[in-house]
Amino acid sequence: MCPTTAGLSTTRETRVAIIGAGFSGLGMAIRLRQAGIDDFLVLERAADIGGTWRDNSYPGCAVDVKAHLYSLSFAPNADWTETYASQREIWDYIKRVCAEHGVLPHVRLGAEVRSGLWDDAAQRWRLETSTGVIEAQFLVSAIGPLSEPALPETPGLESFEGRLFHSAQWDHNHELSGKRVGVIGTGSSAAQFIPKIQPTVEKLTVFQRTPHWTFPRMNRRITKLEQMLYRRFPALQRAVRARQYLYHEFLGFMVQHSRLLEAVAMLRLRLHVRDPELRTKLTPDYRMGCKRIVVSDDFHPVLMQPNVDVVTEKIVEISPRGVLTADGAEHALDTLILGTGFRAMPVVDPLRGRDGDTLTERWREGRCAYYGTTVAGFPNYFMLVGPNTATGHTSVLLYAEAQIGYIVQALQYLERHQKTSLEVAESAQRFFNDHLRRKLKRTVWLTGGCNSWYLNDPNGTSVLWPGYTWSFRKALRRFDAENYVLRDAARCVQPGHAHSTRRPLASQSS
Repeated sequence: MCPTTAGLSTTRETRVAIIGAGFSGLGMAIRLRQAGIDDFLVLERAADIGGTWRDNSYPGCAVDVKAHLYSLSFAPNADWTETYASQREIWDYIKRVCAEHGVLPHVRLGAEVRSGLWDDAAQRWRLETSTGVIEAQFLVSAIGPLSEPALPETPGLESFEGRLFHSAQWDHNHELSGKRVGVIGTGSSAAQFIPKIQPTVEKLTVFQRTPHWTFPRMNRRITKLEQMLYRRFPALQRAVRARQYLYHEFLGFMVQHSRLLEAVAMLRLRLHVRDPELRTKLTPDYRMGCKRIVVSDDFHPVLMQPNVDVVTEKIVEISPRGVLTADGAEHALDTLILGTGFRAMPVVDPLRGRDGDTLTERWREGRCAYYGTTVAGFPNYFMLVGPNTATGHTSVLLYAEAQIGYIVQALQYLERHQKTSLEVAESAQRFFNDHLRRKLKRTVWLTGGCNSWYLNDPNGTSVLWPGYTWSFRKALRRFDAENYVLRDAARCVQPGHAHSTRRPLASQSS
């Protein structure tokens, strides 16, 4: 059964409204159904489900975490064809899992949330969408941490007379063969599509602002025999997933506490790039992990090809014919591709909480949430992959699933105790964030000597969790009602403690 695009009635009521039909939003929907909660809607502004795996279809697009780990724990896929799954495989997996779990009839496509307001008297959210008004008791934001493409603030960008597009909005109708192509950016997306387009273009000019550390990918095909064994013996696939989990956790430890991986990366760079001048351009001057690590085996070798030029001079302007750099050179181009990434965790929820403030207004001095999941002043509002819940070393789905389980427990708790709303206590949120920021100050992201999209907040970073997945998952293993204000239609029930009763964050993570 397909998601519906039909118009909604003037006002539609639902128990739970989920904004976003990407991996986390659809995972939330599946878990609600499994918990016996069928009164929910998934609101998706686009014409199909899939989120980032729908939007990013550039050549070579694939996950940079091993596929058995980058999947929902309750929906293993025995049919992955490669160690690192491609965009198309992941998108097909998302659609298949949603169909199998019966959530597609709950999805409303083309339903963009334009505004939202918490009605404290009615204890409900009122959402204005492009297809009508929706009233919901609970609201889950699953917009995604990397959903808004970042465009460079370079003078003259709109004046370019050739073809220009962002990697997340790839123009598959534009032929690159025989063209002079420029790429701005050398991050994870660019490192995937540059090796794919290099053989066909006449000239490829790569504009690099900062070199990236790279790590071996060692991708391989998964054999038919392996797939058969995974289907016949599910425990074997769980063991492979556990091994991959431990592998990525080990990498996280090494990045934070050792320079061994840097030595390995430098050796690989020396082997892949024989040209000393180019190797100097590609050598980072900051700690590994300070910026997102590029997982690739073919990015550096392809930069050695005769039709590739790596430009490290600062871009000062985009002209109608190409790119002007600080050394006075004009690089003539037919096509310009922006591999400039995304706005990290953009505040795009057009919602107003209990006091009428938006999240943008509330977070003027920095993003502040409780385990990236709930926000003081926003009753019955949950976030998936909210502030400080992303990762630089493993699958973000591990964090999203922990949040999803926590949210389901919260809804069940309110139903058992006949309460209508919850809101994290300001004191609990402040206590948690004080520990969080102290822990962050000792991480490589703040001490590694670089400027990256991780550093998107006056307090340093509101993107990454300063520890390992086990500590986050342990913290959200049970719903801690004592740190919330609970209400029913008649009265308000205050939390049992003035601050979080959890162990301090510093002792949870290493």
